[in-house]
Amino acid sequence: MKIGIISAMKEEIQAILNVLEVRKKSTKGMRTYFEGTLFGKEVVIVFSRWGKVASATTVTQLLNDFKIQEIIFTGVAGAIQPEVSIGDIIIGEELYQHDLDGSPLVDTYEVPLLGLRSFTTNHENRIKLKRACEDFFDHIHNYLDHDKLVQFKISKPNIHIGAIASGDQFISRKEQISSILSGLPQVKCVEMEGAAVAQVCYEYNIPYSIIRTISDNANQNAHVDFPKFAHEVASIYARAVLENYLKV
Repeated sequence: MKIGIISAMKEEIQAILNVLEVRKKSTKGMRTYFEGTLFGKEVVIVFSRWGKVASATTVTQLLNDFKIQEIIFTGVAGAIQPEVSIGDIIIGEELYQHDLDGSPLVDTYEVPLLGLRSFTTNHENRIKLKRACEDFFDHIHNYLDHDKLVQFKISKPNIHIGAIASGDQFISRKEQISSILSGLPQVKCVEMEGAAVAQVCYEYNIPYSIIRTISDNANQNAHVDFPKFAHEVASIYARAVLENYLKV
């Protein structure tokens, strides 16, 4: 079984690339695909760049050219619920496109021709990911030292399984959050790729998972140290969680 691992930025998966036993690299559509072995599993790793078009293009290429049987998308996201804090992990259950509105032809958020407002991830994989996250948090100090956790205000990180909303917007204002929550009150975090990846995987009938590390609260400070958090925290999270997940 070969697994495709995608992230929007190289910083988010650099820690994974550092331990990948690379067998081959290939460039397609301005993206580099790293084939090799990760924690005993055959994988292809690629960063897609930001946004729904970029991520949909990348996952389509993965599925068509590399005989992938499972997709995992990992990276950062902004929290929009009060119970979700920086350093928490969101395991996507339902994926919505918060900026998709074909009304009055179809319902708001509904994907034309598919008749779906959201895409649901595989239940068994969600449970496996939750266990992988729990094991990571039980041993988080083996991966991130105390000063690093304090620097990014991570104290008691939690795991949430729930809805994620994607859109081609960087959410950093209260009015943006209010607009999203008015239509999708169940959404726990926002990002720019997950629902597009989910739609492609749904159409190809490939199991997929979306896992996000919370880097900010989607407010006016969301851009502060964003690349630093992705590189120094989120990539470490991804490496640890994937190690636990792939070794099961």
